Amino acid sequence: MGSLQTAQSRELFARAQRILVGGVNSPARAFAAVGGQPPVIDHARGQYLYDVDGNRYTDFVLAFGPHILGHGHPVVTEAIVRQLERGTAFAATTEAEVILAERIQQAMPHLEMIRFVNSGTEATMSAVRLARGATGRDRIIKFAGAYHGHADALLADAGSGVATLGIPGSPGVPQSAVVDTIVLPYNDAVAIEATFAVDGKNIAAVIVEPVMGNIGCIAPADGWLEALRRLCTEHGALLIFDEVMTGFRVAHGGAVELYGITPDLTCLGKIIGGGLPVGAYGGRADVMNQLAPVGPVYQAGTLSGSPLAMVAGAATLEV
Repeated sequence: MGSLQTAQSRELFARAQRILVGGVNSPARAFAAVGGQPPVIDHARGQYLYDVDGNRYTDFVLAFGPHILGHGHPVVTEAIVRQLERGTAFAATTEAEVILAERIQQAMPHLEMIRFVNSGTEATMSAVRLARGATGRDRIIKFAGAYHGHADALLADAGSGVATLGIPGSPGVPQSAVVDTIVLPYNDAVAIEATFAVDGKNIAAVIVEPVMGNIGCIAPADGWLEALRRLCTEHGALLIFDEVMTGFRVAHGGAVELYGITPDLTCLGKIIGGGLPVGAYGGRADVMNQLAPVGPVYQAGTLSGSPLAMVAGAATLEV
């Protein structure tokens, strides 16, 4: 390919910086931590990205996972085009939601009931609210360096762009929002045993990436996930697996299939939308049925279950 020509990318990124904060809509795209000129992408196909200057890049990121089949897979594209002709948003139930939920459940039978949202952040935020509502407790445990989206209660000692940019938590998150968030070291069974021994009656949930992904790929130590499951069961807390990254990637059935440990709730995102904005959380029916309109825990979304995302996700999982 030779040396890169980036004149148009530079010009467009300069325009972006005049109207978009930092020139981006998600911090990692600014390349602040890695240096270099962010390319402005024109299109993609298969394993390649093409910028506005005509440079071709091998895409090892694949939109952080949704394009597991590559960009523009014909089955996924055809499904989106068919749905475009039928409509894009109805604020009502569609068959596409049912089909995708059934496909997810086929791979992950422990998801007895599912609720679709629009992002991984919405999924984890909603799962934590549900856990608190279902247990009547306030405290949650997360692990240092784990990124569970940008909800206030989960931005305590987070990874991802927060760690990269050196932001401790985040300005704008009041102390009151994280006062009930306990941060412990990942893979440290002694620390979590001690925490439950002291505060177990107040802990609503433990939220964990089964495989840590935002501070490097760190697998669970032998017995770690088993310890989390045992402690949550013994103390009446809920175990939440954040499988936004691991779902349908470490195994077709996610970390539950790979490690044989079943959580009470699971959060999904990215891949189940085939490249369109999506998230979901699900799990035990008795817990999920605490959600409105069946139960008292409120969560809603006008565009949740977007028909375009549903058909793209279903097509991706089908392939």
